[in-house]
Amino acid sequence: MAYLENHWGLFYLSTEWIIRLAMVIAVPFRRSPEAARSWLLLLFFLPIPGVILYLLVGRPRFPKWRQQRFAGMPRSGQADALIAAATKIFEPGIEHGRAPIEKLARNLGQLPAVGGNALDLLDDYQGVIDRLCRDIDAAHDHVHLLSYIFADDAVGMRVIECLGRATRRGVRCRVMIDALGSRPWASSVLRALLAQGVEAREVLPVRPFRWRPARADLRNHRKLCIVDGTIGYIGSQNIVAADFRPGIRNEELMARVEGPIVAQLQSVFLADWYLETEQQFGDPPLFPPPISVGDVSLQLLPSGPDYPVSGSERLTVALLYAAREQVVVTTPYFIPDEGLIEAIQSAVLRGVDVRLVLSLVQDQRLVGLAQRSFYAEMLRSGVRIFLYEDRLLHAKHVSVDGDLATIGSSNVDIRSFTLNAEANLILYTPDQVRRLNTLQERYFSGSRELLAKDWASRPFHRKIAENLARLISPLL
Repeated sequence: MAYLENHWGLFYLSTEWIIRLAMVIAVPFRRSPEAARSWLLLLFFLPIPGVILYLLVGRPRFPKWRQQRFAGMPRSGQADALIAAATKIFEPGIEHGRAPIEKLARNLGQLPAVGGNALDLLDDYQGVIDRLCRDIDAAHDHVHLLSYIFADDAVGMRVIECLGRATRRGVRCRVMIDALGSRPWASSVLRALLAQGVEAREVLPVRPFRWRPARADLRNHRKLCIVDGTIGYIGSQNIVAADFRPGIRNEELMARVEGPIVAQLQSVFLADWYLETEQQFGDPPLFPPPISVGDVSLQLLPSGPDYPVSGSERLTVALLYAAREQVVVTTPYFIPDEGLIEAIQSAVLRGVDVRLVLSLVQDQRLVGLAQRSFYAEMLRSGVRIFLYEDRLLHAKHVSVDGDLATIGSSNVDIRSFTLNAEANLILYTPDQVRRLNTLQERYFSGSRELLAKDWASRPFHRKIAENLARLISPLL
């Protein structure tokens, strides 16, 4: 018996060291240094559980079947031709110094900037739902809606009823909800949608013992709505009540757009629909001939694990390097990697006024701890940090020098940069950016500025907890 126990112990110990040595080679491959360090730390202390977790969620890429489907996705000739024609007809008004940003985003997401658009910035939570329902009630051909969270509460049921009225008028309605983000409500929401005649799908359902499973950590985090191919919504707000988390009330920002840019939102929605269903649509009403409805120049940047390069991260870093006077970053979750930290520090050293607007109210404890571990470093670098009080500021946008901005679904964290499918709208028209700056001024007035001396005086045990959370921040 002792002989067997000794051999079993030797086998177990050897297995652990084989895992450690093998993963030292495997883990750093095509992975950021921060993520590699976190994985290697986990694998060193917990080799067997660590390697199981690594095999399940260790690579920021979709399963092979999903990659093949994305690579083989048919291109819509109608959509490509319309988007290309719109760019020529409605030439975007972009300052010469901002042309590299447009080129970068075009190469990352394969979508160009286009002029001739109208844009409304909507920061009233209930007002967004009211406006969306009015647009759905006026729809005559189709409604496409993609939401990370879709609940069966009063807000969700109101939107479902609007969609039901639309289907009874003969409007084709298609809805996608993320399987994990909407998990508590998915079954009842899908039943209610199907009962109303809506074509509804779960995005990336997590079914580990079924054919073609999806990973739980790779999510579709986009929030999009397209009505009749002429009206679009994009931003941070889900289809759920503002206070769906007990004791927390969300504050959001959405953009309602009209004009040629809607074709780009439509193309992203249809691509996501194809990836889930392999259904392709070429109906002309999906891409009506573009018309000029304003003077706003916009560009859509989709990003996520389907793409070879992290689009939202590259864009954020590029915006910081392009800044001359001021950058304001508004995000509920701030977990930067080394490249973003260096871009922020370089901007400050060039004399740029860099401000972070973060939420004092947090809904994810571990993420909040990891986020706070970066505050001291940011403050030492000369960054001003504003902590928004009373509500969870869930809006996600960046403004640069009063003439360039982004609004969308992407947080400034490693999850949004590498694991989530996101969509961000780039604004090139100074008038609209100034409207965003007005909203940011309201954020400043509703925030408490964090000072270095006050932050340094926090209890020692909190510093320890924050630093421990930072060790695994690339895995959050």
